[in-house]
Amino acid sequence: MMVQEQVRANAGGAILFDPTTSPQVDDDWFSPSHWRELGTLRTQTGGRGGVAVIGTPAGEGVLRHYRRGGLVARWMGDRYLWTGAERTRSFTEFRLLAELARRGLPVPAPMAARYQRHGAFYTADLITRRIVSARTLAECLAWGRLDADLAAQVGTLVARFHREGVWHADLNAHNILVSESELHLIDFDRGELRPPAEAWRLANLQRLRRSLVKLGAAAQGEEVFEKTMWQPLVQGYASGLGIAGDMP
Repeated sequence: MMVQEQVRANAGGAILFDPTTSPQVDDDWFSPSHWRELGTLRTQTGGRGGVAVIGTPAGEGVLRHYRRGGLVARWMGDRYLWTGAERTRSFTEFRLLAELARRGLPVPAPMAARYQRHGAFYTADLITRRIVSARTLAECLAWGRLDADLAAQVGTLVARFHREGVWHADLNAHNILVSESELHLIDFDRGELRPPAEAWRLANLQRLRRSLVKLGAAAQGEEVFEKTMWQPLVQGYASGLGIAGDMP
């Protein structure tokens, strides 16, 4: 899938968008209240990962406003240090998603990105195309639907990205979408393409493991978790990378 780029300057910032899918994008696209007034604001959630599902003229999209996490959020909130338009979180993620889509990887297609500069800082937003009829892996776990077969599919999905040198900065169960036809990875903020290396690949896997455990995957005991979920996931991963033998 090819994503084209066009940049349109606005008051205090700029919008990067794909003119082939959303030629009329403007600042209103990044305002949940705009879509609420039009009656096309589907869902809105709060917190750092808060998103709004919006019905645009180009189809349903997911609008995300970038917010900091951790202790720094107390005084920085949604502000980031300005180091140039090309290094803004929204433009960087838009272009990474465009490249991953071009490679045929299962990611949400980018629709539009925006930054607004405020002196030495900026705020940012991103709109991606919504993946319909999908649930997060965290939801599948909560509903008792994360079995050995799905775990193996997750491992194969992660291997597919790692083969391409894709490092996901926050690989967790909330950022893996499961649908009847395909699994997807979402939220590539701070993600990047890296030279193949076992160290970062295993670190990515361990981050996913910690996420699953934190969400209760090992509630029936470590041994059950290893046998029914983690080992099938690792085996699917190893198979996807063409690796023989056991992995951590």
